[in-house]
Amino acid sequence: MMIQKFWAWVTHPPVDGPRATLLIRLMAGSVFFWEGLMKFVFVSQGEGRFTKLGFPFPVFTAHFVGGLEIVGGILLMIGLGTRLIALPFIVEMVAAMLSTKPRLFLGTSPLPLPPVPPQVGLWAVLHEIRSEYAQLMSCLFLLLSGPGPMSLDASLRSEGDRVRPGSTGAAVVRPPFRDDGASVSDRRRVG
Repeated sequence: MMIQKFWAWVTHPPVDGPRATLLIRLMAGSVFFWEGLMKFVFVSQGEGRFTKLGFPFPVFTAHFVGGLEIVGGILLMIGLGTRLIALPFIVEMVAAMLSTKPRLFLGTSPLPLPPVPPQVGLWAVLHEIRSEYAQLMSCLFLLLSGPGPMSLDASLRSEGDRVRPGSTGAAVVRPPFRDDGASVSDRRRVG
């Protein structure tokens, strides 16, 4: 029962949020997309990086993560399965931060240090974590608020199936509107 509720929550996000949600989707999706491509184009960003970090099966891991970022980035940009893809991206960003930033803090990172100070310690971590942090926050926003009205998720749902943010999943009933913007119920009250 709980799994069914969670699945319904993930697969039926609210889609009537602000249109500007598109900008968050485009930003996060495009960064994931090109970072995924780079894992295949540059060994140092793909299997080389995962090898240095000590991940098991670094070639498989790099290809899996790269493929997830390419496909998931496209899905975020078009707004299809937004909550579904936001979940693994949240996990990926937390894993990226935990696998690199504590060692940068301690000065024991197997990856090249930043080219200019700060190179180790708290300030280095705060500077170097900015991309993962922005991606994490963007995905958390999309997970909680949904993809917005300018998404494939929204266009695939019928008007009666749309859900308000934070609601329990009940359909939103909207009164018909007149040309002057007043609803039928407003018209009845006025006269």
